[in-house]
Order: sequence, then C-alpha cells, then structure tokens
Amino acid sequence: MKKTFSLLHSKRCAILGFGSQGHAQALNLRDSGIKVLIGLPPKSKSRKTAQKKGFEVMSTAEAVKKADLICLALPDLKIPEIFKKEIEPHLHPGMTLLFLHGFVVHYRLIKLRPDLNVVMVSPKGGPGPNVRATFLAGKSIPTAIAVHQNFSKKSKQLALAWAHGIGSKKNDIIATTFAEETESNLFAEQAVICGGVSALIQRGFETLVEGGISPKLAYISTLRELKLTTDLIYQSSISGMRAAISETAKYGDLTVGPTIIDESVKKKMQRTLKKIQSGQFAKEWIQEYQTGLKNYQKLLQQGAKHPIEATGKRLRKLLHNV
Repeated sequence: MKKTFSLLHSKRCAILGFGSQGHAQALNLRDSGIKVLIGLPPKSKSRKTAQKKGFEVMSTAEAVKKADLICLALPDLKIPEIFKKEIEPHLHPGMTLLFLHGFVVHYRLIKLRPDLNVVMVSPKGGPGPNVRATFLAGKSIPTAIAVHQNFSKKSKQLALAWAHGIGSKKNDIIATTFAEETESNLFAEQAVICGGVSALIQRGFETLVEGGISPKLAYISTLRELKLTTDLIYQSSISGMRAAISETAKYGDLTVGPTIIDESVKKKMQRTLKKIQSGQFAKEWIQEYQTGLKNYQKLLQQGAKHPIEATGKRLRKLLHNV
C-alpha cells in the first residue's frame, strides 16, 4: 500500500469544488503529504475558505491545465456543463479523472475520450465532515473504488492511492463498478436510509398523534430513539441490536416488523430498483433539474411544514440532548 500511495507524490492533483467532500478530502490528502490544488469559479464563496485553509486556489480551467489527476467534487448534475466548458478543452492524454460517485459516467451524461484514465473513489463514511472527523480520529474510512477506463494501465493503483490518502486502510477498500455503486447508492438513499426512514418516521409520528399520544412523546419515540437503535445496529448488526433490547421490544420487532415492512413493500422496492437500473429515475431527475427544480422545492417545503418538524424544534430548545 505504501508503494501505491507514493504514486500521488509524483502527480499534480487538483480538486474541483470545495464543498462538503472536496473540503474534507483536500485536508485529508494534505495531511497525508499530498499537495492538491483547488479549482473554483472566480465568484465562488468557497475561494476564501480554501485560501484560509492554506490551499492554492485558481479557476477550474487553470486547475485542469496544471493537473495530472483531477477529482470532480461537484454536484452530479452540475458536472456536465462544467465538464464541457471548463474541463474537456484542457484535458491531455494520460490524465486521470476521479469521480466521487458513478452517476454521470454510468448514465453517460458526459463523453469521455479513450485516452484518459477514469476512476471512482467513493467514501462510504458519510458526509464530508464525517470523513474528516474519522481521519482525524485515526480510524479507517470504508471506500468503494472502480475503474472505468485504464489508459495508463495504472488506474487502479491511482484509485487505491487516493483512497489511502483520504484515510482508507486496505481492508476497508471495496472494489466495485460505476454501475453497481450508482445503483446501490441511489436505491439505498431512496428506499432505506433517507426516503424510507424519513417516511417511516413521519407515518409513525402521525399514527401516534392521531391515536391520542402527545406530539412530544411521539417525537421522542419515533425519531429520537431511532438513533439509539441505529447506533446499536451500526456497532453490531441487527442481531447485536436485538441482544441489547428488552424481550418485549424483541418480540414486537420479530412479529410486528415484518407485517409493516412486508412483501408489498419489497415489491415497491424492486420497482424502485428497476427504475434506477433502467435509467428512468436519472431521466426524471435531470428533467426536474433542467426545468428549475419546481417540484423538488415544493416537496422540500412540504416536508419542512410536517408537524414533526415544529415539535422537534420546540423540544430541542427545551430538553437537553433531544
């Protein structure tokens, strides 16, 4: 791994973007002894932040011109336009494009020349601040890597070096493909860890309140205590969580849980996965983005108005650690 890691010391590396992931990865790489340039638009608010952190900041185009390896730490649907205008014209044979997610490559939103290395290094340690905190704590970050194009015959080694530089140890690096990472990530976000959990909490809160339970107790029971359970699952999986809860909770888990999240839910999940794999979701999301995000903003506003949000806001002011 050390030999692979040294590959980046001879490369001019640039990170395009200095948001959550770009910020964290730039700091981790620098702490690993790797110099990185930061490419940002002239009017970007992140320029001052990056400069205060001691990074050399330049325009996106200038960063691409100077780099051998560029990391596109940019929102998925902003990449195509930026790529066409500021990245593609300045690429030279043998350069490495490093993506943090597989979306734009898997759904062919950009055209990639065959004389480029194209890899993905996708940390699975949560948002950027978590990636940074894990690194500072000296812990390893689970990371998925993939190779889409291997022009130099060293694409995998470069991806491994970047993963190691941001804080991933050898045993925590998972080999995958752009397609697999994209499809599993979108499905998990929609059906389980974001969409599924959010909807489950809201429906549970509504059911308790409509059944005569106070909103405060409903909030704590369905939202706050969920963290305690997911922490146990994170630490020792589902069986480990069950070993830590009461027999009453365990019996309810085993007998009632499967009647709530039943085969009908699984069928809906299967339809969701097919929609992702066919490209239908990507087409819908791109269309929504290109037409001004009106429905997206409307749904966000509706979610913010859900009664559980007002209840939580009041409780967090009144109670310690809620």
